[in-house]
Amino acid sequence: MSPNSGLQSASSAPDRAAVCRLLLVRHAKAVPKHRPYDDIDRPLSKRGRAEAPLTGRWLADSGFEPDLVLCSPARRTRQTWQLAVPALEDPPPALYDERLYNAVPSVLVSALTERARGLGSLVLVGHNPGIHDLAVGLCRSGPPELLERLKEGFPTSGVVVVDVPGGGQQLSPGSGTLTAFWSPRD
Repeated sequence: MSPNSGLQSASSAPDRAAVCRLLLVRHAKAVPKHRPYDDIDRPLSKRGRAEAPLTGRWLADSGFEPDLVLCSPARRTRQTWQLAVPALEDPPPALYDERLYNAVPSVLVSALTERARGLGSLVLVGHNPGIHDLAVGLCRSGPPELLERLKEGFPTSGVVVVDVPGGGQQLSPGSGTLTAFWSPRD
């Protein structure tokens, strides 16, 4: 599938005054929980290490230019972002926020709204089920086939792009439009 498959927006850059673009990234595939790691310390699996750079390449090829990255401090989320970054021409700064580790949607929204003021685009690298629940809860509109796909799940290394009118401070249930949904398995 081409890098822009699933991309439904007319432009890769949102109008900073009117829209905040959220790029929700689920961490790449990690080693199983039964391994000898605490959950927060689980590294990426071989598959995850191969797919995380594809996420970065898709972001770069799609023309997304995020202003900031908010990332869970878990090893698997940090590794995902670190492997995605080399594909980006001008990588944004990354903040690792302890609240994002296995967070529920309300905590994710709080972290996003704290940082979104004045920004046109943010990346959030997080975990299921919280990041999936956030994406489903935000997306009231968008192409029906993408909305249906999103309801079915949020695969590892996947990216969900949500445009929120009024900026990042306006995050609320149903406030966003699903504009793209990609995964390395597409």
